[in-house]
Amino acid sequence: MSPRSASVNEELRRRSRERLLQATVELVAEHGYEATTLGAIADRAGSARGLISYYFSGKRELFQSAVHRLMHLTLAAALERAPLPEEPGSGEETLALAIDAIMGLARDHPVLMRAHMAGILQQEGFVQCDEQRRLAALLRTAVARYGSPDPDRDYPLLRANLMGSVVAALLPGAPMPLERLRGELFTRYGLAWDRGTPPEGPGERADGASSAALIRQLGRVTPYGQEPRSKP
Repeated sequence: MSPRSASVNEELRRRSRERLLQATVELVAEHGYEATTLGAIADRAGSARGLISYYFSGKRELFQSAVHRLMHLTLAAALERAPLPEEPGSGEETLALAIDAIMGLARDHPVLMRAHMAGILQQEGFVQCDEQRRLAALLRTAVARYGSPDPDRDYPLLRANLMGSVVAALLPGAPMPLERLRGELFTRYGLAWDRGTPPEGPGERADGASSAALIRQLGRVTPYGQEPRSKP
């Protein structure tokens, strides 16, 4: 039998790593972060236990990479629905889709996102990985298409706003409604409520209040003391 080529070996390593990442999000969603062991992850992925040490320095890096992969795949799928750059309003729609994709993870995967944010805020801090870099590139693209004159400066602000919203939505004992948080961000960036994927329907919040009224209310106190971006 001929030895495998370098490209085949690389593809096998990529698939093995992705199986570990997928197994991690599945098990943490089912059992929580603390109750999920590296051995269980390896078993779910059908991999040898030693492969985890080959790819990752430990459980925290594996978990953060797994969540960043989920975030990247979710955002990529959302932005596939974005209009072409030359279409009117495409930049606002792209940014709205990006915001809804990330905030939707707090609704759809609360156990994962709460554990992810807790890990970032604890001693381990923020882990740089390939999945995080791909996620960052997509968010930067959304900011650039929105019309930012300096995406490298404005992308970190968008990231901070999204992280703050996810934390607020998942805060134990005092969570904020996602609709209110979405309204805050949409007002900050001058986006109409019916952009992206509204949570209930065009122009409606979960409690039935009109989005126009919400935007007017939130617009009285714009974050950072800035005026919302005017619509074209």
